[in-house]
Amino acid sequence: MELACPHCLAVNRVPDERLAESPKCGKCGAVLLPAKPLDLTADSFDRFIARAGLPVLVDFWAEWCGPCKMMAPVFQQVAAEMATRVRFAKVDTEAEPQVSMRHHIKGIPSLILFRNGAEAARTSGAMDGHALKRWLAAQGIR
Repeated sequence: MELACPHCLAVNRVPDERLAESPKCGKCGAVLLPAKPLDLTADSFDRFIARAGLPVLVDFWAEWCGPCKMMAPVFQQVAAEMATRVRFAKVDTEAEPQVSMRHHIKGIPSLILFRNGAEAARTSGAMDGHALKRWLAAQGIR
């Protein structure tokens, strides 16, 4: 599997059976599958999504959004639990308006699941951990 490094965006090849062994980037040494969501910017979004290697769930959020703040620890927890099955990322809609506009984000929090660089599913509104896992399972991620 090819995985984009969350730090330097270098593409690394990792055998599927070694995903749980905390693989590191061959270029910069960063952990390839951190147990926390990655912060994406306009500069890193497309390259990371296109070369993530695993499905990517992106949380579009804003600092002023109450439901976003309530969901942040849930998103963090599920990211830690599912780090070898799906990559979790966040986009601050206030800091990166071009990314949210390009993806037609109308309300936040909004979650978009990307597979092979393309949008595969989307949902809006805050969820608890069980609901988020059920939604991911409905998308084929267990």
